[in-house]
Amino acid sequence: MVRIAISGSHSLGKSTFVHDWVQQHQEYIREDEPYRALRDWYTIEFRQASTRLHNGIQLHYNAGRTNRYHSPSENVIFDRSPVDYLAYSQYTANHATTDIDDAFVMSMVETVQDSLNFLDILAFVPVSEHWPIAMEDDGIRPVDLDYRDEVDAIFKEIYHSNRFNVIPDHNTPKVVELWGSRDQRLLQLDQAISGLNATP
Repeated sequence: MVRIAISGSHSLGKSTFVHDWVQQHQEYIREDEPYRALRDWYTIEFRQASTRLHNGIQLHYNAGRTNRYHSPSENVIFDRSPVDYLAYSQYTANHATTDIDDAFVMSMVETVQDSLNFLDILAFVPVSEHWPIAMEDDGIRPVDLDYRDEVDAIFKEIYHSNRFNVIPDHNTPKVVELWGSRDQRLLQLDQAISGLNATP
């Protein structure tokens, strides 16, 4: 069993990557992005309009799905990770426009930590000047480079400096970064899984 979550700011090719991965590895279950799974029941806002309800329901949906896979026969890949809702909530807290504040962000940390115990690989897709990705207007994601970059900077603080101290000390998922072309990203994750399987 391998449990993978794809993490990072929006419009960086995460959903495309998950699609490509499942096409190549049909033994994997695909877990859709919480926003897509919940949008028929909830109106979820982004940017400075996100509220505790919007980000809280996405986190708890994502964490609940993360925690449900235990069978050795189940390989799963998640489009987004629990960490993502920390980063997006911190963005909104920084702008102080809704009921999301620093205290709310910190209240999410324990839930995120607990869910990471059920992941084997946390694959972070960063903004990279070496491999820029154009902003895609698909009618869902916000088309705003500054927003994407500001959220990406928070992700980098989490993954590079362990902001929020969120990566657990035990049952720690392997954190990898995916960059480059679609084929290069697939190869990088394949290599990460091979390294995982080689670990005694």
